[in-house]
Amino acid sequence: MRHSLKLLSTVLLALPLGAPSIYAKEQTQAASPQITQPATGVVIHPEYARTIARMAYIWGWPMVNMLNRNDTITKAPHPGLLGGILPVAPRGQLGMLHDYITPQETFVTCPNQDVVYGLGFFSLDEEPVIVQVPDFGERFWVYSIYDQRTDQVGELGKPYGTKPGFYLLVGPNWQGDKPEGVEAIIRSPTLLANAIPRIFMDDTKEDRAAIQEKLNQVAFYPLKDFDGKMKTIDWKNTPDIPNPSAAKASGGETKWVIPEKFFDQFPKVLDMVPPLPGEEALYGQFRLLLDAANKDPALKKLLVQTAVESEQGIIKPFFEWKHNGRPAGNGWNRSTNNARFGIDYFNRTGTAKSNMFDNRPTETQYFYTDFDQSGAQLNGNHSYEVTFAAGQEPPVQGFWSLTLYNEKHLFSTNKLNRYSLGTKNKDLKRNTDGSLTLYVGPVSPGKGKDSNWLPSPKEPISLYIRAYWGKEPILDGSWKPPVIKKTK
Repeated sequence: MRHSLKLLSTVLLALPLGAPSIYAKEQTQAASPQITQPATGVVIHPEYARTIARMAYIWGWPMVNMLNRNDTITKAPHPGLLGGILPVAPRGQLGMLHDYITPQETFVTCPNQDVVYGLGFFSLDEEPVIVQVPDFGERFWVYSIYDQRTDQVGELGKPYGTKPGFYLLVGPNWQGDKPEGVEAIIRSPTLLANAIPRIFMDDTKEDRAAIQEKLNQVAFYPLKDFDGKMKTIDWKNTPDIPNPSAAKASGGETKWVIPEKFFDQFPKVLDMVPPLPGEEALYGQFRLLLDAANKDPALKKLLVQTAVESEQGIIKPFFEWKHNGRPAGNGWNRSTNNARFGIDYFNRTGTAKSNMFDNRPTETQYFYTDFDQSGAQLNGNHSYEVTFAAGQEPPVQGFWSLTLYNEKHLFSTNKLNRYSLGTKNKDLKRNTDGSLTLYVGPVSPGKGKDSNWLPSPKEPISLYIRAYWGKEPILDGSWKPPVIKKTK
């Protein structure tokens, strides 16, 4: 025995410093065994299939949504305005507005009339894209770039101190060196990506004129067209593109996810979007379900039925603000994990349904509500006062606004052509104590108050506060949105 112990000691001492022992190797193998994958060829019973299908619908809804938006927008033959309303462009390029988005817009809910928007979609497996950034000076701006999961990638904007110049947007598989004249490379983790530039503009004739030169230098285009020189596009005079679907508009956001087609499109999502760490189990279950449905027409029919039921029972309730984000005080909710969702499927899908394409939290915080201070549904037949105490307007380094939306989370036209109030408005009148009261209602709040009035349609409405580049009280939640007081 003593001889055996001595021999073992000699062997261990002879091992190179840091070399794992046989025992350690066995422990490592035991700690990470090969995980058994779902067996194919099994007969899945209906309730199991229904359970996995519901999760697939929740998980995949934002990404199928992105697929269908991409397919519509990139049909444009050239950059321009679809129906004279929505910026569109072929794949790999960007369309740009020259003024605020109009009330006729139905591409996305909760549009913003504080900024001038752009929009483009990119297939980064085919070619990298040059991102052109003009010198915006002191003006607030941010280029929001989203992967297929609707998470933001890259950091381009005023909050990041981004230098004017050229940037290169590439996909996960791109291999290459940074071209000369390019400031930095931005890598999307998915092949499909899109961009929505937002450039702040005052609601004045003077600023509308002043901003045009810089807007005309906002451009995205394929790397092959890069020559190191700043391109200029006259966005005010790009030709409009006819919209053959305009007559089909239902008064709400375009229906981007069709439940009956969801499981026909879902396999493409699984192929295009790599799993996040820990999602391999989900992918295994989803692929098992699709494999079984491909072999069993009855099971495929069940998936379609489950998608239709899930749209009504799971997705539709996300349109209500109480199901979005976290409570923020005084009956409001606030955005949570916006544009950096990771595996927060609840907030990702809720945002995709109610107000897709948020900015990340450090760029923007969103506060929204359907209710007044008594808990009653806001309704445009009534009048309300929203008062910010002196010094209690949203504390921001960028800008803030209060926006009114109709029951579809869109704008309803009004005679003032006014849909939001805030930093952009230079004629807001404050009360004698320094507080600021904004008025919401179907009729004028009275003489001398019209500059602070948001006209309301006579239907259920929502109110929505944006706080761009919020200061610490916005970020840490210590700032509370104001009470909404019903007056008549």
